[in-house]
Amino acid sequence: MQGFLDSMSTYTHPRVLAMLFLGFSAGLPLLLIFSTLSIWLSEAGVERSAVTYFSWAALGYSFKFVWAPLVDKLPLPLLEHWLGKRRSWLLLSQLMVISAMLWMAMSDPASTEGLRYMAFAAVLLGFSSATQDIVIDAYRIEAVEEKLQALMSASYVAGYRIGMIAAGAGALYLAAGLGTTKEAYVYSSWQLTYIAMAGTMLVGVATTLMIEEPRRRSELSFLESTSDYLRFLLLFACFVSTLVGGYVLLADGITELRIGLEGLGLGASLAAFSAEAIWLLATVAMAAVTSWMLVMLNIANRRALQETYVNPIAEFFGRYGRMAFLVLLLIGFYRVSDIVLGVISNVFYVDMGFSKNQIATVTKVFGLWMTILGGFVGGFLTIRYGVLKILMLGAVMTVITNLLFIPLANNPGNLSLLYVVIGADNLTAGLAAAAFIAYLSSLTNLSFTAMQYAMFSSMMTLFPKLLGGYSGSIVDSLGYESFFLISSMMGVPVLVLIWAVDRYVKEIKP
Repeated sequence: MQGFLDSMSTYTHPRVLAMLFLGFSAGLPLLLIFSTLSIWLSEAGVERSAVTYFSWAALGYSFKFVWAPLVDKLPLPLLEHWLGKRRSWLLLSQLMVISAMLWMAMSDPASTEGLRYMAFAAVLLGFSSATQDIVIDAYRIEAVEEKLQALMSASYVAGYRIGMIAAGAGALYLAAGLGTTKEAYVYSSWQLTYIAMAGTMLVGVATTLMIEEPRRRSELSFLESTSDYLRFLLLFACFVSTLVGGYVLLADGITELRIGLEGLGLGASLAAFSAEAIWLLATVAMAAVTSWMLVMLNIANRRALQETYVNPIAEFFGRYGRMAFLVLLLIGFYRVSDIVLGVISNVFYVDMGFSKNQIATVTKVFGLWMTILGGFVGGFLTIRYGVLKILMLGAVMTVITNLLFIPLANNPGNLSLLYVVIGADNLTAGLAAAAFIAYLSSLTNLSFTAMQYAMFSSMMTLFPKLLGGYSGSIVDSLGYESFFLISSMMGVPVLVLIWAVDRYVKEIKP
């Protein structure tokens, strides 16, 4: 009993509580550049074709591993002396998020000029929010000892979900209460809504100012002079500019490649994924060649390139050797079962005859709170029994809960059964997420926290998204029952991977 009470008391650890508020700060911007913004644009009469370039706002999340080394290595003048490295970057990113939200609030998309400014502001918000995510992940890993990582993860997930509620349902309720509708668009309603959202970001700012800077290992910096500082910034600027420029320049060619691959007999999903993979690899290769040329011309510092982009990868493989591939397989496959099912879930609920209100109430509200509960349960169990045991428990529960969708498919419109299935599925998702984030955190070296975690978090959704593209095709061909059985069985190899990692991968402290 005493052990149980001791485990529960760790949730009151100051840094675990602080992570709840930082999670809220991280979850708030996401919907403000996606679903909530799309409703604003729709009410303002913006045509769908004109909205497409708002997808650039998502680039910040897609490429955050590119500038994660900047957060790891670059000191911010004045701010670092006052706050320390992590808190200074955190405060800067939060102020940028607030500025972007206010810029969006001051831009009326109903006018051509306002729409253009809105697009720029949305891109700024995406990159600022992604930067905040990078810093919070690094802070979370460095702030406490490894045994508390699961609780930090659970607290972060809970705060993140609450932030999404505020930016989603909260913002929509506020805008509607201020008088704007699809039939009668009122710009000032949306303006005040986004100003209010910017105001709620002060929760994160206050938390940043109140928390302590985590202790970090002392390390020699390659930034020994103003010249080194400027050359590092130039290297980074050229890398990112080449990456973004290549992404834009190759866009039309990639579309033609996708069409060509479809013509060769590849399915639409596989052709799209292959084309996008080539697109990403080509742009990264262009950026790498640009960086190498800068080093060869002695414009950029070779040591800067080595320490920021090469060493984090080399250190991980050096630490785990051949077993690194086994670890990466687990990272890439752990979430495959729930992501593949999640792609088609909303369509499934509609096909089962549930109304929009029922879907929103059960999956978005009830399901959200069950995810938060699952996160805290997962954090508690991880402390008690260890991360790999709870990873295994989460994987087993995912296999089982995916099978629960089969009786739901055989009982369309059964609201009570929907509550049971969503409750079990979201509880499992929260538990597994808390353990998985704690596991990823344990893999990072404190010298490369931001870069390594950004790489791991990018990998964990890559393969599941590829398979998720086939969800609709499988349902069309085999029906929902077979699809749910297949999605469940996709989780079985994960059980083998966890067992293999537990047996063959030694716990190596970086």
